Amino acid sequence: MNKTNVDEMLLQMIEPKLREIQERFSRGEGLGSDDINTLLLKSQFNHINHLDEKLNEVTADVSSLKTDFKLLETKVDARLSTFEANIEFKIQKAINSNMRWSIGLIALLVTILKLIDVLADKLPNLF
Repeated sequence: MNKTNVDEMLLQMIEPKLREIQERFSRGEGLGSDDINTLLLKSQFNHINHLDEKLNEVTADVSSLKTDFKLLETKVDARLSTFEANIEFKIQKAINSNMRWSIGLIALLVTILKLIDVLADKLPNLF
């Protein structure tokens, strides 16, 4: 708990009154409205300090989450880059394979057409 000087001063100011209230209450004496207000002040002070502690915990958790998300982002980016490189490699490999088949089929078609052309030129001479 991080108390400021003002927090300490407030506690010191009401501490004697709180002891007095405790003594009177333990003797069975009634409490006045000033006594109740002092007890409420102390209760609110404790409540605010408790909320400050929880806020500090939440702040630390959020900071930790930011670090965790940065680490996760780095890992995801690395895997995504690997995945993209792998996909690019597979696409390039598929394109190369298709190009080889296309060039091979074109060469075969040109050869067959040339063969037909040569045979067509010689075929009338045979009869």
